[in-house]
Amino acid sequence: MIAQRSSLVFCLWAGLLATCWAQRAEQLLAQNPCSSKITCSDCIRTASCAWCFAPEFNGPRCFNPAMEGGTAGCDEAYIFNPDNQRTIDPRFNKELTRARGRMGAGMESSFYEESFSSSSSGSSSSSVKGGSGYMASGGENLVQIKPQHVKMQLRMNQMQKMTFSYAQAQDYPVDLYYLMDLSRSMKNDKDKLSSLGSLLSSTMRNITSNFRIGFGSFVDKLVMPYVSTVPKNLISPCSDCAAPYGYKNQMSLSNDTDFFDKAVANADVSGNLDAPEGGFDAIMQAIVCQREIGWREKARRLLVFSTDAGFHYAGDGKLGGIVQPNDGECHMENNSYTHSTIQDYPSISQINLKVKEHAINVIFAVTAEQISVYEQLSEHIQGSSSGILSDDSDNVVDLVREQYNKITSTVEMKHTSSDAVQLVYYSSCLGKKDNIMQTNKCDGLKVGDVVEFTAEITLKECPKDPSKWKEKFTIYPVGVSENITVELEMICDCPCEHPGHHAYSDSSLVCSGHGISACGVCLCNPGRFGKGCECSAHGGASLEQERGCRPGNASTGPLCSSRGTCNCGVCECNKLDDPLKVISGPFCECDNFTCDMNKGELCSGKDHGECVCGKCSCKPEYTGPACQCLKDESPCRAPNGKICSGHGKCVCGQCVCDVDGDRHYSGIYCEKSPALPGKCLDFQECVLCQVHKRGRLYNPDEPKECGKCDLQPVIEEGKIEANETLNEHLCNFYDDDDCLYVYVYSYNETEHLHIRAQKENVCPKKVFILGIVLGVIAAIVLVGLALLMLWKMVTTIHDRREFARFEKERMMAKWDTGENPIYKQATSTFKNPTYAGK
Repeated sequence: MIAQRSSLVFCLWAGLLATCWAQRAEQLLAQNPCSSKITCSDCIRTASCAWCFAPEFNGPRCFNPAMEGGTAGCDEAYIFNPDNQRTIDPRFNKELTRARGRMGAGMESSFYEESFSSSSSGSSSSSVKGGSGYMASGGENLVQIKPQHVKMQLRMNQMQKMTFSYAQAQDYPVDLYYLMDLSRSMKNDKDKLSSLGSLLSSTMRNITSNFRIGFGSFVDKLVMPYVSTVPKNLISPCSDCAAPYGYKNQMSLSNDTDFFDKAVANADVSGNLDAPEGGFDAIMQAIVCQREIGWREKARRLLVFSTDAGFHYAGDGKLGGIVQPNDGECHMENNSYTHSTIQDYPSISQINLKVKEHAINVIFAVTAEQISVYEQLSEHIQGSSSGILSDDSDNVVDLVREQYNKITSTVEMKHTSSDAVQLVYYSSCLGKKDNIMQTNKCDGLKVGDVVEFTAEITLKECPKDPSKWKEKFTIYPVGVSENITVELEMICDCPCEHPGHHAYSDSSLVCSGHGISACGVCLCNPGRFGKGCECSAHGGASLEQERGCRPGNASTGPLCSSRGTCNCGVCECNKLDDPLKVISGPFCECDNFTCDMNKGELCSGKDHGECVCGKCSCKPEYTGPACQCLKDESPCRAPNGKICSGHGKCVCGQCVCDVDGDRHYSGIYCEKSPALPGKCLDFQECVLCQVHKRGRLYNPDEPKECGKCDLQPVIEEGKIEANETLNEHLCNFYDDDDCLYVYVYSYNETEHLHIRAQKENVCPKKVFILGIVLGVIAAIVLVGLALLMLWKMVTTIHDRREFARFEKERMMAKWDTGENPIYKQATSTFKNPTYAGK
């Protein structure tokens, strides 16, 4: 309430009175929004409001039954207060089923079904039915979500809960379409896939006996810069390559595994120029061409997209001169895409839209170099996943099985409602039923596990177009072709606003002949207004009449302060639910309930004042914005007899001290001022003598005499602090030895001095300077000696190591005494062969 008044004061200062009244009116209407609704449509669009369409009813027609005793004085037969409704047709509430047994390719066997029943409130139970023949090949009789069809009627902002169940059926049909990039770099992958086709089929038949497989391939658009348009390259762009193409459906979905192997083997690779491929064209056609591909209505639909390159998307076609956007339609003739050079590539959002419409799970099987790109892509395509494909695709079987198990072990609920409808999902998944959390996704499911979801459906707004008040949307598990169809009827108007209702009349005898009577009120023709359409707006009369409903005859601003109705220039103020609260004034600007409050009461209660036009009118003995203050100033009278010691004003029983220049008074009676020394100096010598036996007045010969001191201080142990409530003043001083002395003084009501002194003084500890100096000197000497000893030790160790090394080298020296092979004697001896020693 204080904040409201502060806001009003600001607005008055800013000259925005009318705007401020409008803000205050909005605050009041927030307490009971029903009171401001003037038509039945507006009333029922407000939660918890009801409308009374009784004729000649004088009370508020739009009211809150919870606040006004249920009827607000209106006959129950004339009250329109619709509730949300939900109905489930038993024909569309089939039990959840799970088929058990096996069927090999081309074989027949009997099956039995295990049905999981759940009540309309969401409780589930199971029962086993007797044997029966297997259902149609498409699995039309399998039911994985219950209920299948719901009708609802919703009011705005009133939440309606709906519980439904999901269970994955065993042996559910699976359609797998393998879409492969057949550019030159994928030749090894194609050869490997043709040999693994039978293994892939047999692996999937271990999961479901009702399995079909198909095959398609793509390259890119036949225009530059994607494909070389040189005539010979259009025939064969590379060695042993077929002519390039956009997309071909090599094999529609079939259970013929041998034909799949042949279709893959017979598909020729081709080539293109740039690295990205035209895979998006192929994905779009494989999804939307339902008849050509052979997708079944009730089957788990898998599209495996295999490539080792990136992808082109919307906008890239402009590089080849293709500017027409992709229309998302099927363009197939003779199993070939005919609009490859006519339409641009589809966008990611288009792919996502078609995937959701046709409940197809896309599996991106790509090489390790491309996995990061396709992981990001799968985040934007609902129900898609990605896996790493080996260089020659030899792991494709394991990859498909792994991704299929990943897809089927998770259920994620989505819906197709408009923005006017809000859905919030809750589930305990496979945990305890009392452990419910807000989620639309559950993991770790196995065949036969029943998961219950609760959807909280709220109509947030009524569309402006009445034709959209009936809406049909679906709640569906991602990647599953089954769903819950919800037929929603929005309750946005009242039956009494339509012809044929007894509270509707377009007679000229009602509403002054200028309107129709609907639901008890007049809906006036253009140019007429007023409660009974009695006012005319022709010839500018409307502006003149509206001026009379604004302060100062203003031409702009809210009419009647937004708290009333302007009828022919006169304000009729709104009547509130509480009869004690009244809006009044010529412009509905006054009320008796927005005044300031004190202790939870307006104007501090009736004994202090009353609320008049938003302001407290106080009784003579009270004052203040909320009449909370007595005018008696005796609580502010200081001991000297003056009000606030003459240094302040008494406001609401308390002193508000003056701030005058360099003097800032404080204290209960404004008796303190930092600029005034006080009386601490007057009592200092006496306290020093009487308490501490020191000072100028102390005489050791007469210790009990301290001059003329007669203070009689109270000596206390411990630290002393001033008590503001007793008007005490704290004093402290230091003597020549820097010792601190503390005491407080105060005066009682009879001006008698009272002093409390701290027994112990606080003196600084003495410091032994000589000891510190000698200690420092000794430390320096010791450090020096330690350094010398360390140096001597280091040099000694070094010398010993050098000597040891010298001795070692000397002992290891070896001196050779043999002859030098290059040494020649100085003399030579020759023997004369003819002499022969003779």
